[in-house]
Amino acid sequence: MPIRGVIFDLDNTLVASDLDFELMRREMGLSGSLPLLEAIAELPPADAERCWDILAAHEQQGAQRATLFAGVADFLQMAADRGLARAVLTRNSRAHTLSTLARLALDFNPVICREDGPVKPDPAAIWKICAAWGFAPSECVMIGDYRFDIEAGQRAGTHTVLFTGGGGPSDLEHCRPPCFVLASFAEPAELWQWLERIGLEGSGGCC
Repeated sequence: MPIRGVIFDLDNTLVASDLDFELMRREMGLSGSLPLLEAIAELPPADAERCWDILAAHEQQGAQRATLFAGVADFLQMAADRGLARAVLTRNSRAHTLSTLARLALDFNPVICREDGPVKPDPAAIWKICAAWGFAPSECVMIGDYRFDIEAGQRAGTHTVLFTGGGGPSDLEHCRPPCFVLASFAEPAELWQWLERIGLEGSGGCC
């Protein structure tokens, strides 16, 4: 079954925004191992509001300094030329996501952010995107730099691609490996070949 749609994470996948999550946690006074959004959600209302404000300030700065990774613009154009639908799925806020996309002249439909429902690694947003497109999850690929992206794609039933060019930790120790690993959007030939094989062979080698 050929690939018809590609779902992208945003930060550290399409763009480098240099968000420092450890610095945010220190400013918020958070401890423990819960991810940032989940940790804030468990706080009393007044503390949570203060932490959401800190997060918003960092995300605004990230949106203002975000730059495309090498090869992203050309890759997106190649995807468009091939008739592939393109979406963004991010744990960022909608305001700062749309600000980043607008400033960098990036066009995706749909754009799903944390206000839209359960965040990654919950697969619900991927199913929502697939439903909007009218595609089966098996006709789609989830591309991201972190465990949550890969887990969400696996749980939703999509093919998965881990982008490693952002240089951040992927945290895949407790997760099944992705179907494909991409080091750079500037060198996508092997990725395109793999995507074409999915259409010819079914799984394309994905576990």
